[in-house]
Amino acid sequence: MLDRLKYTMRAMQMISRSQEVTANNLANINTPGFKRDKIFFQAYSAMINDQPVKDPSPYQKLNLEAGSLEATGNDFDFAISGDGFFQVNYEGQTMLSRNGRFMLDGDGFLRDENGGFVQGGSGDIYLPQLLNSNLLQNSKLKFEVAKDGAIRINDEVVDKIQLHRVSDLQNLERMTNSYLSVKEGFDSEIDLESTLNQGFYESGNVNPLTEMISMTTDMRLFESQQRNLRTSDELLGRVTTNLSRF
Repeated sequence: MLDRLKYTMRAMQMISRSQEVTANNLANINTPGFKRDKIFFQAYSAMINDQPVKDPSPYQKLNLEAGSLEATGNDFDFAISGDGFFQVNYEGQTMLSRNGRFMLDGDGFLRDENGGFVQGGSGDIYLPQLLNSNLLQNSKLKFEVAKDGAIRINDEVVDKIQLHRVSDLQNLERMTNSYLSVKEGFDSEIDLESTLNQGFYESGNVNPLTEMISMTTDMRLFESQQRNLRTSDELLGRVTTNLSRF
């Protein structure tokens, strides 16, 4: 009976965790480049006090399918075609991201929406030539970023947006809703196959219908486990009452 209570509580905890992941996916439905998470459960076995114990364990996995490309016409918006990632220096840490909605700060550095420095061929991308200039009105200033990431100002290459790839995507872990990182002991490498699309950004890959179905399914499972818990509690109460008569 006690084992039944334990397993029911464990199931409710796992369903709650699944709901948290689904809720976070829905909350980031409009976050550019966001990659949805999915919870799986795997069984593991162990020996505790010379007794075999089996228990399910949650396993969270990133869905790295590409989102759709949205046209903006903004010269500082970029979308990646392929499996590559932007490399960003955020608060001294190297991050990977698919969010290509960039901007130029007051010092001339190219930054992302979170304030991270976009990385180029030699570190933080610095474009002082574009300061105090209106790209739409200044017909003499030509700012282009090629498919390979090469940044040209008036046809002169000044830097390159460096794309990176991870050979084994299982080595990626989420740091924030915008940033991913490579697990300790692994590394990323330069991506020469992916290409950039200037004037576009990649939307998140969250499907609201799929997430709502998942949330509804989890709610029904949770309610079912609640009923099991109440039934087990009632049976345990009866057993305790009957034992007290002897």
